[in-house]
Amino acid sequence: MSVMKIQKWGNSQGIRIPKSILNTLHWQPDEQIEIVTEDENIVIKKATIDKKNIDKLFADFKGTYEPTDIDWGVPQGKEIW
Repeated sequence: MSVMKIQKWGNSQGIRIPKSILNTLHWQPDEQIEIVTEDENIVIKKATIDKKNIDKLFADFKGTYEPTDIDWGVPQGKEIW
C-alpha cells in the first residue's frame, strides 16, 4: 500500500502512480485508462478500446448503397491526380 498526496498540476490536480504498481499491472507509459467513481472511491482501470471495422460500423444499416463518383474539380497547386 502506498500513501500518496494529491498535487496541483496546472489547473487540475494529479497523483503519481509508483512504477512498482505499474509494473505489477503491466501498464506502460501513454496507456489509456478509465477513471470512475464508485461510492466514495476512485477506480482506475485500463481502457477497453473497441476497435471498429467497416462491418461493425454498418452492422445496423438496413438501406442500400450505390457507389457514386465524385467530381473533385481540377487539381489545385501541386496536386497530382
